[in-house]
Amino acid sequence: MKVKKIVLFLLAFLSCSVFCQNGKMDFIQNVQKNGISFYWDPMTSSGLLEKNGHRISFRAGDLFFIQDYKTLVSEAAPFFEGGKLVSTSAFFNLAENFFKLQNSETPYKIGAILIDPGHGGKDPGASSTHVSGGKKITVVEKDINLKVGLMLRDYLKKAYPEKNILMTRSTDVFLTLSQRTEIANSVKLKENEAILYVSVHVNSSMSEKVTGYEVWYLSPGYRRQVLNSKSVNEDASILPILNSMTEEEYTTESILMAKFIMNGIAAQVGNLSNSRGIKEEEWFVVRNSNMPSVLIELGFLSNKNEGLLLNDTNYLQKLSLGIYNGLQEFVTNFERTRGFTGN
Repeated sequence: MKVKKIVLFLLAFLSCSVFCQNGKMDFIQNVQKNGISFYWDPMTSSGLLEKNGHRISFRAGDLFFIQDYKTLVSEAAPFFEGGKLVSTSAFFNLAENFFKLQNSETPYKIGAILIDPGHGGKDPGASSTHVSGGKKITVVEKDINLKVGLMLRDYLKKAYPEKNILMTRSTDVFLTLSQRTEIANSVKLKENEAILYVSVHVNSSMSEKVTGYEVWYLSPGYRRQVLNSKSVNEDASILPILNSMTEEEYTTESILMAKFIMNGIAAQVGNLSNSRGIKEEEWFVVRNSNMPSVLIELGFLSNKNEGLLLNDTNYLQKLSLGIYNGLQEFVTNFERTRGFTGN
């Protein structure tokens, strides 16, 4: 208990020394005055400042901030006071000097999108047989996943010829879950680039009445190692801090990507199917991908109407276009804000 009190006292002393030695400034007002773009993530109380293609990221109340996601600066980040974000004058001086010294390099962007059609080869996934027009029609998940994946790839290649649009499989072959995530994590990117991971699946249920599409992202409660010591310009002792912040960014970006994809699908399929919402889970392929990632469930094969729709090429085109539109909106948002919502 004594040690805990000493630690709390030291933290309070450090916070007071930093805040008392530097004048407080209205954070939002100074951001606007200096032509700096500001994006805020209320889920994690994290902020992002952007100017000339460079960024400063921080968590409200921390005694440090990070430049361009790799360099840690020991200075108090903006903090809340009276329900308003304020900062020290020292923070703003350091931020202004950082932005002035940087050249206007290429902004952070999506360099690659990896589409992962689930199952394949000896692993068919879910399947269901329905009778339509007196004929038996068997719908198999691995085939639907691949068809939608190929359509999505074609849309993305046409829209983004400068980006690397990849697939874990483009034919009916079997891949283990580990192989899929290894493919994702081994994609070569430039320093200012990121990759998105989109896993495509089809659902099934014991109840034939269940219908709808849904998009899953990694549960925020799951913690993983997404950085290594070679990826930052700091000593290994701060790696856990940088890893935590990067991981929270991945989660936020994954949620945004899921939201945009859900909206895109809804706009295309209308009342042909129903949205089951955005959900969180620790799927293997999402849990082990060191990047923003989502898993899409296109619908339920076990429902007759939806099963037959999923066997219809025109309907699969609607789904593919919906996913594409969602990804396009996310890419635009990401490349402008790196996943943060505007304040």
